[in-house]
Amino acid sequence: MAEICCEVVSDSEPAVSYEPSSRAARRRRMEIRKFRFVAGDELDNSENQKRPKLDGQIKDGETCRSNSALFSRNCRNAALSTIADGLLDQNDAVEMDRGVESEAMESELTVCSETPRFGYASVCGRRRDMEDAVDNKPSFSRESSEPESDLHYFGVFDGHGCSHVAMRCRERMHAVLKAEIESRPDPTSPIDWRALMERSFARMDKEVIELNKTLLRSDCRCELRTPECDAVGSTAVVAVVSRDKIIVANCGDSRAVLCRGGKAVALSSDHKPDRPDELHRIESAGGRVIYWDGPRVLGVLAMSRAIGDNYLKPYVICEPEITITDRAPEDECLILASDGLWDVVSNGTACGVAKMCLSGKGLPESPWAEGGEGDDKACADTSMLLTKLALARHSTDNVSVVVVDLRRS
Repeated sequence: MAEICCEVVSDSEPAVSYEPSSRAARRRRMEIRKFRFVAGDELDNSENQKRPKLDGQIKDGETCRSNSALFSRNCRNAALSTIADGLLDQNDAVEMDRGVESEAMESELTVCSETPRFGYASVCGRRRDMEDAVDNKPSFSRESSEPESDLHYFGVFDGHGCSHVAMRCRERMHAVLKAEIESRPDPTSPIDWRALMERSFARMDKEVIELNKTLLRSDCRCELRTPECDAVGSTAVVAVVSRDKIIVANCGDSRAVLCRGGKAVALSSDHKPDRPDELHRIESAGGRVIYWDGPRVLGVLAMSRAIGDNYLKPYVICEPEITITDRAPEDECLILASDGLWDVVSNGTACGVAKMCLSGKGLPESPWAEGGEGDDKACADTSMLLTKLALARHSTDNVSVVVVDLRRS
């Protein structure tokens, strides 16, 4: 419904000949004053609507549908706060406002004392093809038969050469991990996470090698065509969150960062060919690191570990580095992302943006953060805000971000 206020000159006024510049002519013109569109539902329900419950009023396990602006407003406001705090500059803000076109999504918010909430965003960016893949599996397995021993899985995979290795990792990595967890000889014993992750990544690598052989006989769209599609691979950063630990396994240059007490704690280290220990390992195996638009293994691959890449073995290996971190009360969130983010955004800046976005600090609204996905609107908007920040800083790669809220209910 629209309210339109019009003022019409009375017929009783004396007639005056039309003169465009005369005051009388201007008085005779119809004045259409400002009007406001009001939705019919707003008129019918505005007085009867109940206010949404606050966080403290939502009981464990209760599900409610949030207002579409309830959490996204916090994230939009946080974007402006980061400008004031010096994390972003005005050029970033202008570019982010232009942003990528994406559709805002509403989701159901489930509040649970032990299941972490999460959100993710993945955009092609300035690349021709999308080769990133993201996978999130809350409660994908259990650590033991005890209550509240659920394990939650999150992963980011950055493919190169083609997307099929990253996609296979997205489809299979969580299942491989689950099979390893459930096939332990003694289910009551503590999990040896280092050995389990190493076995899982090795199994995933073997599956990918067989997949590449199969694709030789099919219609594969690999850009780098070599025998058996063996020039295709993917990074993998995987996090398993339990009740009291965060286990991260990383292979490649994707990264996991923990935001703890307002500070960034790196839970993985990028596998770059010029990293001293990686350079020594490659040269000891008979390989070389050649600087061609940055350090590359044999002048080809810009990372020293990956799943796949058959033709670069044994210089490029699939063995992950694993970190096991005890959870703490001051933990705020976990960020997993491909190098499309980390090439242009520091760990500290990413954590600062995420903290402000999740805490809801900020000023008037901005449409910068809409478009992420996940089971929590605040985390989804945070992930999209970080992807748009990377694009604003001219990242030339695909950008994928997962944000996991680690705050205890």
